[in-house]
Amino acid sequence: VYWPLFVLIFYFICPIPHFIAKRVGDDSDAASSACRELAYFFTTGIVVSAFGFPIILARVEAIKWGACGLVLAGNAVIFLTILGFFLVFGRGDDFSWEQW
Repeated sequence: VYWPLFVLIFYFICPIPHFIAKRVGDDSDAASSACRELAYFFTTGIVVSAFGFPIILARVEAIKWGACGLVLAGNAVIFLTILGFFLVFGRGDDFSWEQW
């Protein structure tokens, strides 16, 4: 049963709102901007959907609950990795990793 692999789509589209907000938004030092907040909203919706998708598949018995648990654990690992990447490499420091 390959239904849980559709969660990979959520992994790929998760950073897209952040990238769009970074390009569109101005580079001011304001505490928040509407574009950035909208990107956070869409990203949160994508992450919640990625966690909800395997639960729905398990409820309609398309997958077993054990597979659902494994997909949820994988989601936690992947999304924490994506968050860590943006926290480490997303800031503009004097030493810029963005040049790589």
